Amino acid sequence: MTFLPENVTDRAVRPQQRGPWAALVAWWGPRPFAQIAVLLGLAALLLWFGHNAAAALHRAGISPGFAFLGRTANFQIGEAPIAFQAGDTYLRAIAVGLLNTLKAALAGCLSATILGVALGVLSLTRSRFVRALVRSYIEVIRNTPLLLQLFFWIALAHALPGPRQAPAALGVVLSNRGIFVPALTAPEGWALPLAGVGLALISAILGNRILARSIGRGSALVWILAVLAAGSVAISSGVTLDLPHLQGFNIRGGASLSPEFAALVFGLTIKFAASIAEIVRAGILSVPQGQREAARALGLNEAQILRLVVLPQALRVIVPLITSNFLDLAKDSSLAVAIGFPDLVSILNTTANTTGQAIEAVFIMTVTFLAINLSVAALMNRYNTRVALRGQGRGAGR
Repeated sequence: MTFLPENVTDRAVRPQQRGPWAALVAWWGPRPFAQIAVLLGLAALLLWFGHNAAAALHRAGISPGFAFLGRTANFQIGEAPIAFQAGDTYLRAIAVGLLNTLKAALAGCLSATILGVALGVLSLTRSRFVRALVRSYIEVIRNTPLLLQLFFWIALAHALPGPRQAPAALGVVLSNRGIFVPALTAPEGWALPLAGVGLALISAILGNRILARSIGRGSALVWILAVLAAGSVAISSGVTLDLPHLQGFNIRGGASLSPEFAALVFGLTIKFAASIAEIVRAGILSVPQGQREAARALGLNEAQILRLVVLPQALRVIVPLITSNFLDLAKDSSLAVAIGFPDLVSILNTTANTTGQAIEAVFIMTVTFLAINLSVAALMNRYNTRVALRGQGRGAGR
């Protein structure tokens, strides 16, 4: 029989004799109490900051809250995707900035992906000159700050010649008043053309699925017929191609991109295409060489090997890293304020300066960018899961 010292026996057997607080600490341990103390300290610090901020706002005659969103904004916005004029509410002005941010981020993601994939494939070509050219581009762009690149592109955009001397090629006109590109116009509205295009797209998807289930693969003929059907509906609805042209002292027709928007999208595209090119190159190299040799043995050419064998397997490596680039691109689009593009950050800065509601403006900015990034991450993670599950299923089948 082993005998314990009397003090140890008292602590283990009779904790109720030491008091309720000491018994609770002995039963639960000291660590949760330390965590609770830290949380209470942080809460007290936040309350102190909030009290000081409320007192400062009260001394300045500013009422905290979001009631200012319904007041009139007495400033103009140079580029607005929806109708806006001085005298509209601050809420509408913020909506204009949000739409401009989404427009720039979406255009940047699409163009950066296209350019990045092309450069990633070209970086693995057999031509040493092309490989060196792509490598030089990647190294220079990745090691240069994005803000400096935006300053360069906006300076280049404003240095373009005027409308009368502006160069034009393939319907695209470059001038210091913006970039003008061809655009489709419909005199009777876009309802019927969009319905025709949507119906043709749905028909093509359903037709390819039916062919895939019946004969094991789809057909490009279905897509050709869908394009022809959509084109015939558009032509019959009066849709025409409007080309930009010089009229008087300005350029008329087509769709115009402001110098600030063009510089922002071009800068984001050039910057993040370099990172995406490296991601694509790494994803292609992650596919075993034996896959390519087996495809060549089956008689596939290099383009078919890349499209049918390499890229589908490389997506499992590419998609998660491209998701991170998309998130960075959406956040870095806020640098548009430095070149004068009226994005969300620019309009919220103007709102904070004119109303004094700086805390509320920063809160709206934070919540909006958080929602944008979480939405992009959710969509890309869902696609990544879909790609990964398909890859695992095929691997398990083999």
